[in-house]
Formats: sequence, C-alpha cells, structure tokens
Amino acid sequence: MAKPRWLDDRQQLLWQVYLHVNQHLYAFLEQQLVRDSGLSGSDYKVLHPLSEAPGGLLRARELCTEIGWDRSRLSHHLGRMEKRGLVVREECVEDARGLMVRLTGSGRKAIERAAPQHAELVQRCFFDLLSDDELATLLAVFQRVLENLTRETTTAFSER
Repeated sequence: MAKPRWLDDRQQLLWQVYLHVNQHLYAFLEQQLVRDSGLSGSDYKVLHPLSEAPGGLLRARELCTEIGWDRSRLSHHLGRMEKRGLVVREECVEDARGLMVRLTGSGRKAIERAAPQHAELVQRCFFDLLSDDELATLLAVFQRVLENLTRETTTAFSER
C-alpha cells in the first residue's frame, strides 16, 4: 500500500473552508427555498432538469445521472412529489422497462415561482462576491475537478 499523502496546513485549511462553504450555502439556500416556495432543495433539484427537458419529460435513469442520485433515492422522493402533484411517473413507450418522469402543470408552476427568488439568492450569496477573474478561475478549477471525478468514477466502476 502506498504511503498516504497528507494535506499540508494550507491544503487542510482550504479543504475545511470548502466543506463549510458547501454545507452552509446549501443549508441556507434550502432554508430560503422552503420558506419562500414550500419546495425543498431536493424538490428543486428534481424539478429543475425536468423544467428544462423537452415536454418536461425525462427517463428516470437520465434524471438520476443529472442530479447524482441512485434509483432508490429518486424513487422514494418521486413518490412524495407525486402525492403533492408535482410530477408523475409513466411507463416508457419505447421499451416498456424504462420509467419516465413528467413534470406536471403544478410542478412547472412551483419551479417557476421558486426559480427567480432562488437565482437572486445564489447571485447575492455567491456570484456577487466574485470578480470576473475569480469566476473564470473557479470555473476552470471546478471543471477540472469534475472531469477528474468522472474519470475516477468510471475507473472505479470498471474495476468491479
């Protein structure tokens, strides 16, 4: 086994700040979403890609990939959202094994009501604090990290 490469003090500080920013920003945005629209962060996470999909319709598998959830988590959350009339699940007419998720009229209204306030809050809490150069740097860094994670995930699954 290779010797671990421990984080130096600067890396440790950056990692801890990143984790705290991620945790606190997500919690704050979630709290405001619930207060302003009655939607949870998870609801918004499901509704957003559906609202951008043609006809408000996506395969459940594609939705899982888009939002980074496993099928079980998505299934349970969709059940709760169906009870509230935000989405419906349908059989896939193309292959009968696939499951489709459709945004309802109520779901579209909910996301359209929530999105402007949510976008404004993201602007105020994140983007307004950054210069154009900082935005470009963060975009490049996060894209590089995401590409690496995608490679790592693909490699890890192919080794199973």
